[in-house]
Amino acid sequence: MDKNTITGLVLIAILLVGFSFLSRPSKEQLEAQQRYYDSIALVQQREEALKAKADAALANEKDVETVDSTSLFFNALQGTDSLITIQNDVAELTLSTKGGSIFSAVLKEYMEQDKKTPVTLFTGNDVSMNFLFYNKKETIQTKDYYFTTVNRTDSTVTMRLSADSASFIDFKYALHPNTYLVDFSIEAKGMADKLAASNNYVDIEWAQRARQIEKGYVYENRLSELTYKFMGNGTDYLSANKDDEKEVPERLDWIAFKNQFFSSVLIADQDFDKASLTSTPQQEGSGYMKNYTADMTTFFDPTGKQPTDMQFYFGPNHFKTLLNSNDLSLSQKDLELEDLVYLGWPIIRWVNRWFTINLFDWLSGWGLSMGVVLLLMTIIVKVLVYPATYKSYMSSAKMRVLKPYINEINAKYPKKEDALKKQQETMALYSKYGVSPMGGCLPMLIQMPVFMALFFFVPNAIELRQQSFLWAPDLSTYDDIINWGTNIPLLGNHLSLFCLLFSITNILNTMYTMKQQDMGQQQMPGMKLMMYIMPVMFIFIFNGYSSGLNYYYFISGLIGILTMVILRKTTDEKKLLAMLEARKEKKSQKNGGKPGGGLMAKLEALQKEQERLQQERMNKGKK
Repeated sequence: MDKNTITGLVLIAILLVGFSFLSRPSKEQLEAQQRYYDSIALVQQREEALKAKADAALANEKDVETVDSTSLFFNALQGTDSLITIQNDVAELTLSTKGGSIFSAVLKEYMEQDKKTPVTLFTGNDVSMNFLFYNKKETIQTKDYYFTTVNRTDSTVTMRLSADSASFIDFKYALHPNTYLVDFSIEAKGMADKLAASNNYVDIEWAQRARQIEKGYVYENRLSELTYKFMGNGTDYLSANKDDEKEVPERLDWIAFKNQFFSSVLIADQDFDKASLTSTPQQEGSGYMKNYTADMTTFFDPTGKQPTDMQFYFGPNHFKTLLNSNDLSLSQKDLELEDLVYLGWPIIRWVNRWFTINLFDWLSGWGLSMGVVLLLMTIIVKVLVYPATYKSYMSSAKMRVLKPYINEINAKYPKKEDALKKQQETMALYSKYGVSPMGGCLPMLIQMPVFMALFFFVPNAIELRQQSFLWAPDLSTYDDIINWGTNIPLLGNHLSLFCLLFSITNILNTMYTMKQQDMGQQQMPGMKLMMYIMPVMFIFIFNGYSSGLNYYYFISGLIGILTMVILRKTTDEKKLLAMLEARKEKKSQKNGGKPGGGLMAKLEALQKEQERLQQERMNKGKK
């Protein structure tokens, strides 16, 4: 590994450290005021807007029957709030007759942190969903009314809001067998003369307090985002680290309230329009990650000729589960629900989708522990990138065997004003021997997408959740084998052992690399210090990351050291130098004693041309 390679790695590490530091939410942001829609002023604005919508919708409806606002669903203003349950093999939903909406969602195959009770995404006051219809004199908000239950089975139910025996609005829920997808439709019957016929939309107000489900607040908060998909293609999200709100003018296919490993998604067959979204981080220790809200509009036919079709997804952020759920879409759209699992930038996402996930599924299908699966994945990845690793090492070895010649050039030009001549002669030397100082960089860049792919895959792999290995009880979160209970800035309240091992491995790797390249304190003191500081900084950066990710980096670093040791032991540097000498002689004979071609020769020629131009300018100055 030459100086240019090390410099590049140092710059990458500095960028990672800087990004990590800048992206950490401040205390002021975490202690921000309750989300904006709860403020009195905004509530008043909302009510005024709703009234304006109702008035506008009926401006031309002169023949609509005038009905007292208390008489349309008057009988539904009082009743008993009952809870109705529908379920399948993987999910259980509880609906409330007050508002006709979903009261709680429980995922049977995933456990809470106590590993005894199934995961509850939300329950009770954690969630609210309100549908707004419009009459000439009133805004009908479903949250204020009591529904009745009809046509109930184990996995389906119809919640009915009745004006009379022949006039009602039905909310129909149907859980797909063995999936996390729920079909939801709104159908009106006998309401054409009671709702504005020209009002072909329904407003939706959806809010949810995302519970803290995982052990680590900081990391789960970083991966909990309000995500939404544009109609056609592409997703976007609100900030995970600060209060964020957005008015989205584009039409949307779905909106998701996302935690690290689970999501609540509302999907519109007829698209959402005029969406207003907010995300507000909650304080650590409150038991919640975010307050999410989404206000939007979708199609509604008050005549009842066409239903309003939507779907819910209450389930895990598991790539293939989400991918299969796309096939159950009510429309012909590709919902791209799998985008809820963030797999990195485009090229890295491609590597994860077509290589990492399939490799992981294949290995985990053997029934091995997840720690062994990660170990085997690391070994396989190292084997695949070995040709690039070998090429990078040999480039560094060639530079090392030529070091005595470089030292001679340095001794020949000790003065600073001779720096250009020294550089020219160094380039000429490299050109003669067919060696490039950049030869080790390209192979390392080729390896980067594979190594970065696992950086994004492991924290999002729900399969690692609550899977123990060695001393780590849960590979999806940090392994706090040392915990002091008091928060220390940048470090937190614990020390992860896998993170510590990962950092120690980096220090050992640095020591070995510097020893092989003979980077003494007098030669590059600043570089040497920086190379030792980097692994120490990794403790602060990765201490809150998942133990599975730190374990992967620890094993990867350990294999990297062993690979370098073996390569060094099996490389005869005398034979390598002899090979370079033979190459030099062959090139010299082929070119008649003139410098050969290649990148180094071109750089050498460019430098000579620059020196010539510089000399000409100096001569003109003397005249």
